[in-house]
Amino acid sequence: MALIENLRSVFAPPHPVGRPFLLGAAAIMVGGLLVGLWLSLLGLALLLFCFYFFRDPERVVPARPGAVVAPADGRVVSVMPAVPPAELGLGPAPMTRVAIFLSVMDVHVNRVPFSGVVTRIAYRHGKFVNASLDKASDHNERNALALRLPDGRSMAVVQIAGLVARRIVCQVREGDSVTTGSRFGIIRFGSRTDLYLPAGAVPLVTVGQTMIGGETVIAELSAP
Repeated sequence: MALIENLRSVFAPPHPVGRPFLLGAAAIMVGGLLVGLWLSLLGLALLLFCFYFFRDPERVVPARPGAVVAPADGRVVSVMPAVPPAELGLGPAPMTRVAIFLSVMDVHVNRVPFSGVVTRIAYRHGKFVNASLDKASDHNERNALALRLPDGRSMAVVQIAGLVARRIVCQVREGDSVTTGSRFGIIRFGSRTDLYLPAGAVPLVTVGQTMIGGETVIAELSAP
């Protein structure tokens, strides 16, 4: 059963954002027939990589009241207090930040950590340092979202570009109602996603742990 699930994840249909890259790679592969075998093989390699990178597998959201799910696949690189991005207007008080580093081999589709309403989306230009470093949260190009939870508390999730990533895609708008585990964007190619938990949320993960976006319970909300 585990093998079947792994195969389903590897061969999942690609996210729509990846279509231009897939078409480009296919064009190189076909055009290579007129130039040389080496170019066709290069196009094939690019096509297979794009299919793998842009894969968008279905995820099973845990039916657990108060469960906050991971907003991305990847490895937890830090769990610490930090002030959320100023552009979100959430105030200067530190919130517990869980930072997830995504390698080029991880699924890069971002998922909503908890149901709520998107109250603010703010994009900020920046640098492209290694996304596994703590300073990436402050210095790198990013797209930040603030969510208002049903109990009135706020949560933030930030898409951060990395050393290779050059494009952040956000598919929700301010005022949208979103549900736990639903897709809200994608980053390409190698990046970081930070989650800022509201007061009363208990982190359930540690540094080094591997996340599965939309499925891994990253924290639990207690009463406000």
